[in-house]
Amino acid sequence: MNVALVGASGFVGAAILSEALNRDHKVTAIVRNPENITLEHENLSIIKADALDTDQIKAAFAGTDAVISAYNAGWSNPDIYEEFLKGSRSIEAAVKATGIKRYIVIGGAGALEIAPGIQAVDTPEFPAAIYPGASAARDYLNILKKNTDLDWTFFSPAFEMHQGTSGTRTGNYRLGTTQPVFNDDSRSILSVEDLAVVIIDELETPKHIRQQFTAAY
Repeated sequence: MNVALVGASGFVGAAILSEALNRDHKVTAIVRNPENITLEHENLSIIKADALDTDQIKAAFAGTDAVISAYNAGWSNPDIYEEFLKGSRSIEAAVKATGIKRYIVIGGAGALEIAPGIQAVDTPEFPAAIYPGASAARDYLNILKKNTDLDWTFFSPAFEMHQGTSGTRTGNYRLGTTQPVFNDDSRSILSVEDLAVVIIDELETPKHIRQQFTAAY
């Protein structure tokens, strides 16, 4: 499959990029700073584009079969809430304009329900430092739910996500939908390498069309 990957140089995007290439997909990596991708691969193309510019993103999507968005406006960005929503809407508009149907969004764990009708981002315990970005991701999910044209999927990561050393790609995980997946110690954990496995599995074998889902060990 020829996949467009927005945010391919970020923490999550880089892991998805490696997983996709290792599974013989062609990837068009769309980034603001191409120099941040040092990986070389015969199936990798790199395009510089700004997610806030719909025309740039639309041009970058040309010829691809699916779009995966690992877009992040930057956790230290004081305007992260507004820019995340603007960038996400821009990407969605570009997907629709190019006629691509499959659209996978890496959202936030804050959109998961820790009790019926109560999302994590709305609880007093939620970290204030990441609240703007997390609430933007949750609000974008509500926007995306109204889209009946695209075969979209919104992935909410586990609450604890880490980048491990060699061996942290296990290929094992358990799936959930709108509520977190907890282990026997009441923790929701997934390595970024296995997050990438989850996303490419969903790309290859769609199970959550127009749905939110999550995964953890």
